[in-house]
Amino acid sequence: MTLASNPFALQGASNFRDLGGYLTADGRRVRRGQVFRSDHLAGLSDADVARLQALGVSHSLDFRGVAEYTVTPYDIPGVERVALTIEPTVIARMQALVAQGIVPTTEETVELMRETYRDFVNHNAGTYGRFMKHLLEQPTPQVFHCTAGKDRTGFAAALVLSALGVDRATIEHDYLLTNQLYRRDPSLEGKGHPHVMKVLWQVQPEFLQAAFEAVDAQHGGMTDYLHGAIGLSPQEVDELQRMLLED
Repeated sequence: MTLASNPFALQGASNFRDLGGYLTADGRRVRRGQVFRSDHLAGLSDADVARLQALGVSHSLDFRGVAEYTVTPYDIPGVERVALTIEPTVIARMQALVAQGIVPTTEETVELMRETYRDFVNHNAGTYGRFMKHLLEQPTPQVFHCTAGKDRTGFAAALVLSALGVDRATIEHDYLLTNQLYRRDPSLEGKGHPHVMKVLWQVQPEFLQAAFEAVDAQHGGMTDYLHGAIGLSPQEVDELQRMLLED
């Protein structure tokens, strides 16, 4: 998928796309038009808002931190924003290093990102659990997002697709589409060291793999993680599949 081939492309959100259409391991297909992922929604045009309303989107699930939302708030008529706050810890860690006069190498920056994804698994499971419960409780179309729609959002998408039975190679494919679709905010250009910013504003397979490795090594695999730390019962996973998979 490219920007030109994305049927849901918006003018004011570059990484908006449908999570539907993927095949599961048992041959079913994720229902289209129900769950969307995106970068932040603060720059939508009137046409974009009309598009969201036409899609029937009723809730936006916002993973951004408090400062991020404060800088770029939004209020979309007919769409209820739900705060699922996960603070951008990698930025704080990077700022702490720079304050000490340390410029991390590309490899160190990649490892910082991998650690961020391990934190998603181990320290943000409660928030991701609330996210999954909200998908269950609101059967109308929903969109979830963070700032760039790549890390917090990327792991959220991986959880949903995993719960639906999509294999990890396909999940990684969806994850990496961000590198084709996301357009960096021009106001952020020139901030930070180029080799560091290149890592921070893209996604790499190694990031998501770090999360999957933590799920497998520390939680006994995705099924146990969903039933354990995420807090979904087997019946709730079945219900999610009934809602979001085609018959």
